[in-house]
Amino acid sequence: MILQRMTGLLLGALLCAIPTSFAQAAPPQAASPAQANTFTDPLLDDGPDPWVVGWKGFYYYLNSTGSNLTLRKTADITDLRHAQKKAVWTPEPNHPWSKDLWAPELHRWDNKWYIYFAADAGQNADHRIYVVENDSDDPIEGTWIMKGKISDPSDNWAIDATTFELHGQHYLVWAGWKGATDGEQDLYIAHMSNPWTIDSPRTLISKPTFPWEQHGDLPNRHVNVNEGPEFLAHGNKMFIVFSASGCWTDFYTLGVLEASTSANPLEASTWNKIDHPFLSTDPTAGAFGPGHNGFFKSPDGKQDWIIYHANPKAGEGCGNLRSPRIQQFTWNKLGRPQFGKPVPIGEPLQKPAQ
Repeated sequence: MILQRMTGLLLGALLCAIPTSFAQAAPPQAASPAQANTFTDPLLDDGPDPWVVGWKGFYYYLNSTGSNLTLRKTADITDLRHAQKKAVWTPEPNHPWSKDLWAPELHRWDNKWYIYFAADAGQNADHRIYVVENDSDDPIEGTWIMKGKISDPSDNWAIDATTFELHGQHYLVWAGWKGATDGEQDLYIAHMSNPWTIDSPRTLISKPTFPWEQHGDLPNRHVNVNEGPEFLAHGNKMFIVFSASGCWTDFYTLGVLEASTSANPLEASTWNKIDHPFLSTDPTAGAFGPGHNGFFKSPDGKQDWIIYHANPKAGEGCGNLRSPRIQQFTWNKLGRPQFGKPVPIGEPLQKPAQ
């Protein structure tokens, strides 16, 4: 997540808006066949909280900008630098959702598009989840309309929302506070009756319990963090892959909750937290604090890929130096994802299979 537990002063100092204009690419140079089939991370120089979804032969990409919702559209996810880019929604001032827009996610629900994001009016304690709607078949076109705040009855601080469908039912998962004051971040789930309405109490499904989830020292306090939940299904299992420890530390890492797809997602006992991290800092790869991930398929639909952000150097925290990286992952004999280690910056990788 981007600077969510830092003080208001740190928020103002570190959060910079990403330019929304589309820069024309330099004339392409001839590439060898090997070069044409490979790419290198990072995909962009900056892009915290990246998200990718595929639709009708194109990938649509978003990341946190702080000030608006910006989409990139490309047939080649490895060539984001030359993707069509458009700020599709910019909030008007003086609303509860006008500032500090974090972690946008694009989702298709029935025949419409929705972007879920967290925002506030300038104070972190007021962060809540909001959603905008677009009925265009191409989400980079059409008009985005604010549908409102999404909240469970507690209406506590909430960020990093994602939604998924299971057996015809829809669910929202997010990171939030137990109470009304700044403190530990936990993961919650609730049922959705429509794309902008929660119709069940929230259920706590994860809190930071292992040592690798509890790195969160700040100047005057300590904050334990679970955030950035993302849904992943494989065979008869489902997973919530989440980010643990403070994003302001180099200990930011990915953890995994596991459950059976036949179980009730709203029951806390459904979810089992695996006792080790799944993607962690690797100084030799130039990947510090890897986290806040998403998942997508290759164009041929046969490969599984993860997208995540990481800092290129130690101690760079929650700012815009975090850049989006992608790599293919596999599954082990237990049916769990194997992300491996972060791929080093500049190392050639085979592009997703066509």
